[in-house]
Amino acid sequence: MKQAVFGEDNQHLSQREQLLRPMIDAIAQTMDLYGANYSFGQLYGIMFFEDKPMTLEEMKQVMNMSKSNMSYGVRSLIASRMVTKLDEKRERKELYAAETDFFQAFKNFFTLKLQREIDIMQEAMGTAMPELQALMEAEDISAEERQACQRDLDKLRHAVEYYVWLQRFVDGLEIGTMFGGLPGRE
Repeated sequence: MKQAVFGEDNQHLSQREQLLRPMIDAIAQTMDLYGANYSFGQLYGIMFFEDKPMTLEEMKQVMNMSKSNMSYGVRSLIASRMVTKLDEKRERKELYAAETDFFQAFKNFFTLKLQREIDIMQEAMGTAMPELQALMEAEDISAEERQACQRDLDKLRHAVEYYVWLQRFVDGLEIGTMFGGLPGRE
């Protein structure tokens, strides 16, 4: 990609680059649906179709973004394992490459997000449930409050079942058993 793909001056883009613009936009829109920044989705889309690793300076030129925003975007994509920082360098500059296997990108993105949800919720439930149980068993609690605690505990027990199931799902994604029947995924 030669220049700011989504900027105003796109007359110098090749026919291929012009054809890829809607695809890059679709990738960005899709990532936006799942909570990723739209601009970072554009960057991922550009890197996805790039035939070689890119430096931050190259990304900055293509995206027409500030260096700080570009650095933040790349860090965000690395954190979601959509982009990898390579060990080699070009002219002493760091190189980055996009994950181009959609199955792997899906696995990387969703296992990170879902595992984070599981961890947050399990920690909160691990704190709330014993405290609700203790409150429910307290001698100075009203019958109405005891019933409310019981209802809350029942809801949380159901949530525990869900998060046990979700953990199995995430584990299956990580080891690949959820990809049964998909091309190249046995």
